[in-house]
Amino acid sequence: MSGWLCIAGLGPGDDAMVTPAVSQALAEATDVLGYLPYVARVVARPGLRLHPSDNREELDRARAALALAAQGERVVVVSSGDPGVFAMAAAVFEAMEGRDDWQALDVRVLPGITAMLAAAARAGAPLGHDFCVINLSDNLKPWSLIDRRVRAAAGADMAMAFYNPRSASRPHTFEQVLAVLRETCEPTRWVIFARSVSTPQEQLLCVPLCDARPEMADMRTLVIVGSSTTRCVGRFVYTPRSAS
Repeated sequence: MSGWLCIAGLGPGDDAMVTPAVSQALAEATDVLGYLPYVARVVARPGLRLHPSDNREELDRARAALALAAQGERVVVVSSGDPGVFAMAAAVFEAMEGRDDWQALDVRVLPGITAMLAAAARAGAPLGHDFCVINLSDNLKPWSLIDRRVRAAAGADMAMAFYNPRSASRPHTFEQVLAVLRETCEPTRWVIFARSVSTPQEQLLCVPLCDARPEMADMRTLVIVGSSTTRCVGRFVYTPRSAS
């Protein structure tokens, strides 16, 4: 079969952060599928078909991409950041289950720079020691699981990165997370709010936990909470590599 499927990460926003491997795949593609704002980042050209879709159509999008590749097309499924981090790679592999024909396709995952790593780089090195990443959206998991994982990470004294902290439809989630953190962490723990990193709308705010407020975050914000050893040096925030 001559078709192939690449699952690609477009990075956090700046075109300079798109990897050469992803740019090459897009240059060779016949079809690009993804959530509408991400497909809009791909430059249209003759011979390239763009297939934007809603954010909650991940499995349908994955099946459509696999079907196109099986027909011999050169297909790229795009995500922001890295496609393996709360994005389309997992959806494509889930869609492949039970389909031996799709499992035989030429499928590649092309990594990208995540919002978490871009935000950490802007702030300094807050993820310099052990850390975890938690998606605060309760679309695919209950609040009870989010609560348990935040408490476990705080109890293990790891830095934490939070995706999708606060939306208009669920403004309560991040408020609840902050309440959990105030129960389990010292009030001087550093919290970084990094919004739209690498875009012209970029905003970076670092405050102690006692001053963190829910309205400081929205769906375009990546929140990093330091460990007990995280500290500031000048304008930078970092976590030492050695455990205390």
